[in-house]
Amino acid sequence: MVVGYQTYLELIAPLLAGREVVAGAMKQELARGRLALARAQGGARVALVSGGDAGVYGMAGVILELAAAQELKVAPPGDPGPVDLYLEVIPGVPAMTAAAALLGAPLMHDFCAISLSDLLTPWEIIEKRVRAAAAADFVLALYNPLSKRRDWQLAAVQRLLLAARAPGTPVGIVRRAMRAGEEVILTTLGEMLSHPVDMQTMVIVGNSRSFIYGGYLITPRGYRDKYVLAEGGTGP
Repeated sequence: MVVGYQTYLELIAPLLAGREVVAGAMKQELARGRLALARAQGGARVALVSGGDAGVYGMAGVILELAAAQELKVAPPGDPGPVDLYLEVIPGVPAMTAAAALLGAPLMHDFCAISLSDLLTPWEIIEKRVRAAAAADFVLALYNPLSKRRDWQLAAVQRLLLAARAPGTPVGIVRRAMRAGEEVILTTLGEMLSHPVDMQTMVIVGNSRSFIYGGYLITPRGYRDKYVLAEGGTGP
């Protein structure tokens, strides 16, 4: 049995032939999780599909929280038990690393991921985290930057960041990374609102040392030897 959000299931349609499939809509994560748990407890082998990596804003946390709330005994495959069900979390490629690969190397030094959706997290907390990340000079990977009903959060974050960073700070905008309709844009913090952004977009804001070179967004790691640029130096 395969359970998942309709859009994600469509991406893997060739793998689903001959299988029982249960598709759901957005905001039905808990319902999908409960169904998957119930069927697994009943003896079915269930795959719960998640976009990107299941452990990064995905369904792994939903399943484990539901299992904990029900006080189910859960263990990885191969555990001698006794258990109520076996659970394996299979790693995937998070949207932020897919976007980073298309941009070059923006996440080469310390960074943080922040979702701008206030459906599950109060905006006051999101704002606090953005301020802290800006003050600490982290690169920011922004999830869920804009939707039809949430159309002001990205502009609010831009204002917060401009209080701590220069308008020329490089920004990468990646829409539909590794999918049909993929779009990659290099811009700046001051100009990032001039480009189309939606829920299928990752926005990566560089730190004070990030720069654009040859069509790539780069955040230096800080290596220093005779072949690596010193301040104002030249390459080999």
